[in-house]
Amino acid sequence: MEDTRSIRIKSHLEVPHIHCRFSGLQLQLIMKFMFFRRGRPKNPTFEERLENLRKAAFTVSPPAGGRVRVSRENCAIDLADEGGAVRSAGTAGIRIGDEIGFLVDGGFQKFFQTPTGKRKPALAEELQALHEFEEDLKEGLGQESYYNESLGTVSTFYLYDRVKDRDRGVGTRVWE
Repeated sequence: MEDTRSIRIKSHLEVPHIHCRFSGLQLQLIMKFMFFRRGRPKNPTFEERLENLRKAAFTVSPPAGGRVRVSRENCAIDLADEGGAVRSAGTAGIRIGDEIGFLVDGGFQKFFQTPTGKRKPALAEELQALHEFEEDLKEGLGQESYYNESLGTVSTFYLYDRVKDRDRGVGTRVWE
């Protein structure tokens, strides 16, 4: 008859049966082979993440200057490889010519504005497409989706008429 204080451990790696009291070695074997057995999370490379985006119906253009442009329909974003991790080189937006127009909230209306200053009023269909693009992009890259971003489209800048030069620091004051 076996001692009730001893246990028998057998793993899938054909470790021989062990009959002993709870020692340091035995506890290590229990923790290793019986409890808390989860697979280690795999951190995909930049190329594997881009391949996942291709499978999710995104168009991935060849790199130009270290950046890769990922697009679907009229939405696009530039991504960069940073040691195997994905970093966005800008914000997602609507393609306007060869540039990507980022979303600007003008208070009374939303606009898409390019870095060179081209502006285009945002339509409801474009906002919905941009929101879906950003959510699908995060899913394809294996990134987390945050609650406030999943509620709707988040603007890059908030420029209201009554708050002139707010994003440029302290503006000129009337008494100066």
